[in-house]
Amino acid sequence: MFNKAIVFVIAILASAIVFAAEQAEPTVAKASYIVQADSYVVAKEAVIRVGGEVTHELNIINAVGASLSVVQLGELSKDSRLKIQKDRSAGVAAATLLSYSTLSRTVDGGDGPSSYVSTIVGAADLHRKGLTGEGVTVAVVDTGYYQTNDLAKKRDGQHRVLAQYDAISSQTFSAVDEFDEGEYDFKDNLNSSIGSDANGHGSHVTSIIANSERDQNGNYLGVAPGVNIVSVKAFDGNGNGTYLDVIRGLDWILTNANKYDIRVANLSFSAEPQSHYWDDPINQAVMRLWSEGIVIVASAGNRGPDAMSIGVPGNVPYVITVGSMNDNGTPLHSADDTLSSFSSAGPTVEGFVKPEVVAPGNSLIGLMNNGSHKITMDHPEFMFSHGDSDEYFAMSGTSQSAAVVTGVVAMLLQGNAALTPDQVKCKLMSGASPAVNDASELAYSVFQQGAGLVNAYAAMASQETDCANGGMDVQADLAGKLHYGGRANVDENGNYYLMDLDGYLWTNNSLGTEGYLWTNGYLWTNGYLWTNAYLWTNGDVGTNGYLWTNGYLWTNGYLWTNGYLWTNGYLWVNYDKDSAGINVWVQPE
Repeated sequence: MFNKAIVFVIAILASAIVFAAEQAEPTVAKASYIVQADSYVVAKEAVIRVGGEVTHELNIINAVGASLSVVQLGELSKDSRLKIQKDRSAGVAAATLLSYSTLSRTVDGGDGPSSYVSTIVGAADLHRKGLTGEGVTVAVVDTGYYQTNDLAKKRDGQHRVLAQYDAISSQTFSAVDEFDEGEYDFKDNLNSSIGSDANGHGSHVTSIIANSERDQNGNYLGVAPGVNIVSVKAFDGNGNGTYLDVIRGLDWILTNANKYDIRVANLSFSAEPQSHYWDDPINQAVMRLWSEGIVIVASAGNRGPDAMSIGVPGNVPYVITVGSMNDNGTPLHSADDTLSSFSSAGPTVEGFVKPEVVAPGNSLIGLMNNGSHKITMDHPEFMFSHGDSDEYFAMSGTSQSAAVVTGVVAMLLQGNAALTPDQVKCKLMSGASPAVNDASELAYSVFQQGAGLVNAYAAMASQETDCANGGMDVQADLAGKLHYGGRANVDENGNYYLMDLDGYLWTNNSLGTEGYLWTNGYLWTNGYLWTNAYLWTNGDVGTNGYLWTNGYLWTNGYLWTNGYLWTNGYLWVNYDKDSAGINVWVQPE
């Protein structure tokens, strides 16, 4: 008995010692990073070698997401093969609230919602010719998707949502089996909770692109009601996401592009630039998609009207970046149209003109759910119902403008599936109409309106195909062999101008309230030469002697010198200084 008691006591003491040791062991703090190399395999093996946890596989940029301690990070930083960046936040480009007077006209007497967006951008003319985006698949990277018939099905009752991917949980619901001779075999269950939308932003954007319901005037409420949709959820119920999840969503698009015939990706989100465009991981993924034949449409952002306020990924020079115009509540009368005051403006830090085009971004209506979407619950006064179940929400933003242009792009690709992304961009710009004043001069700088208001019919009719992204090689850019700068510069008085081109001076004054006409008769000096690029070096740009250095000081403080150079896996000093989230609500116009 005595010996048994001793053994029992010893066992208790031993357990206590082990428990105490476990309790005393400090918790090792870890953080999320993007670890990049010449190949995905090298990055993954390096993380495993130091004992880190691989959280995301990002083949699209030859990288992995990793959870690392300070010690593990220090070990990886010694590896000259690696480029390491701290994960940061990104957010959907948040909407703008409307006034009651603006909302009331969208209801149009209570007989149902009316939308003049398709009329304003010439899409209605293409609808009458049978072009609705049929056969083109659009990937929407956002907060998810609201499962309602007018989004889930086309006008003829055919299913349109081919797949839903949740990049946060890395789960996929495919509504179809493999593509077989032009036909999709849909599964019966279209009510998967994967990729559901708790915020509402993604549903609103998707509705503007694809809603197949007609208004009381017979116009489609969606710009391209015949498209197929792939919903990629990368943002949570608050509209926030991480670089890792966004890139994982873009990687999924690349992997599944052939299966679902994805030709267009709508990116209505933004993060504040913290590097040159070519060093940003999201931008690298976006450039990869562009190089693989997928047209990227990105929102400019809602941080205007100041210059140099374009966000990531809209600052990628290759893609189609979209700003917002305001019809001032008179959609069929264009003389009082203005640029939306919240619409972000260029140039980019590298000197590229942005946005490429503008589209309606005020007072747009989209399908949402009053009981399950955060935006509608926070602002129920902007919600209204139509019919037995359809519920619409009215809001504004460059997210909505980007969705309009995405629909236009889908119709261009239906009309000519052989178009490359560069050719689509050229046709959009050549068909656009800039805003001019009474003297037939540009009412807004190219840094505010780009080529002007997009017009689907004119873009379809345009014979121009070689007027965008001249002098640039996206493959060489991705490989790090060449990088590019645009023609924008700033003089000693803080005025922005385009090198080698006359008549493009912008003093960066506030937007006026006077309305302007959009004209298709404006004669651009030297065509669209301002879309071409110079070769970016640490000294002169091109052969014209314009000095672009890593320490070039823009007038509003964009001095990038110490802390933004990569050397042997060194981290950006200020990379996570400003986290990007859902943009603040801007004042109604």
